[in-house]
Amino acid sequence: MKKLLFLLPLGLAVAMPVNADIRHSIKSSATITLDPAYSSATRIGSTYSVSGSNVTPSKTISGTTTSGAIGGLNIGSVTAGVPAFIDTDFTVTTAGSAFSAVESLTQGDAIQSATTVSSGVVGSLPSLGSTVTGSGGVTGGTITSLTSGVHTCGGTMGAGSSCTATSIIETLVD
Repeated sequence: MKKLLFLLPLGLAVAMPVNADIRHSIKSSATITLDPAYSSATRIGSTYSVSGSNVTPSKTISGTTTSGAIGGLNIGSVTAGVPAFIDTDFTVTTAGSAFSAVESLTQGDAIQSATTVSSGVVGSLPSLGSTVTGSGGVTGGTITSLTSGVHTCGGTMGAGSSCTATSIIETLVD
């Protein structure tokens, strides 16, 4: 038993082999992004409606009045994609009685020339019923590489432009 106790510390003193892997990496990147200029427009169409009670409608075209008829949109006379409007006249049917008349007109958008993008800029914006326009990014951003391998963003950047610099330094001991 004494011999065994004597050998135990001797066995612990022997060096055991150790395996270790070390991996070191540096990754660095930078990007500048410029949004493009854009424009999207949707024309609104023409609409006309009439309603009423205790009224008699009539319309007059070229000096001729037609009783019991309503006006509206004259698709025979279209200018720049928009029809002409024919008004409705109202006469109270039973004098002294209550009456109501409602006439509604939405004038549609005329056809406009196409919007162009030149040098990243929308020169003339459309003025239609629904228009979404973006001016695009502004150039002037710079990326600087430092001797350490790290990138930085600088310069003048406005709306629609961005710069992203990323540096990853990784050491892994396994």
